[in-house]
Amino acid sequence: MASLSSLSITFDCHDVETQAVFWAELLGTELDEGANEFVASIGGVHNSDSLTPGMLFIKVDDRAEGKNPLHIDLDDPNYPADVERAVALGAEKLASFDEYGIEWTTLKDPEGNLFDIGRRTVA
Repeated sequence: MASLSSLSITFDCHDVETQAVFWAELLGTELDEGANEFVASIGGVHNSDSLTPGMLFIKVDDRAEGKNPLHIDLDDPNYPADVERAVALGAEKLASFDEYGIEWTTLKDPEGNLFDIGRRTVA
């Protein structure tokens, strides 16, 4: 049995505050204590009682070329209403799909990271 568990989904950011506030508002949560211009988190990244991974936002001057892209899928019972909320918060809507029993929309966050909001298709 592995002793590793998820701690966070980490974003390299040019603007930590914009990224952290966007994701906190989209997910309906608050920034964790201690946020500043260099690092911020949501979801209790440093809380060992948290059952799910949090999100960590770290200031970088330049993103490393060839670094793996970030992609998050969000399950949403309010789909597609929360797609419009994401756009209002600063996301860019790229395309919507309905395939393989799932309907979803692909978006970009304010710094161009792709993510999906969707739900299983109602039968």
